[in-house]
Amino acid sequence: MSDDPHKKGWGKTVLGWFVQSDDEPAPDGASADALIAKYAGGEPAAVPVKLDGAPPPPAPGGALDFDAVYRAAGLSDAELEHVRKAGELLRNLPQDTPFEIKRQIVEASLKAFGYPMEKIIEAGAQEIQALHAYITQGQAGLQQLLQESTQRITALEEEMQRIRQVMQQSTEQQSQVAYACNQKKLEIQDILQFFGQEAVAKVVHESPKLHEPQG
Repeated sequence: MSDDPHKKGWGKTVLGWFVQSDDEPAPDGASADALIAKYAGGEPAAVPVKLDGAPPPPAPGGALDFDAVYRAAGLSDAELEHVRKAGELLRNLPQDTPFEIKRQIVEASLKAFGYPMEKIIEAGAQEIQALHAYITQGQAGLQQLLQESTQRITALEEEMQRIRQVMQQSTEQQSQVAYACNQKKLEIQDILQFFGQEAVAKVVHESPKLHEPQG
């Protein structure tokens, strides 16, 4: 490993790649509000790699094209194949094979295939680094989405409150109008009653301007 100052503290960074317990999928029934609060606050941890080798792939429904993530971090198909081959060799060994024997078998097989051990380790670490970067990038995008959504919700709630106030004011105003009109109707009714009910009924019936009350 070079003495590049940007790579100082690499061991601590690697620990960050491997320890991801806080990022495990939430169990069924977990509080959505708690998850939103988790991702809406704070800044995502910085990572020493950017996914700029290719457009990072989306993950609809949580399904992820891992090779696309690795390629976005700049890994070649040959590097991906080396790590994949090492994984296949390891998985095909009997479960009860002692660890040291497993390592000897895998190392010998990889040498036979012409796969340099250092390159496989480097590529594997790059894959982990790429996944860590992808998680962080996703958290940053989610954080922005939640912040924007919260702002929209706040604006909508304020608009709803304004609409409720308009509704309340309009209801009160209409009640006042109805009361005032009914009071005025009573005043006019006193005048009409002076002429008698039959006279009023006759005029209403014969006038083209008036309509008899319904029901």
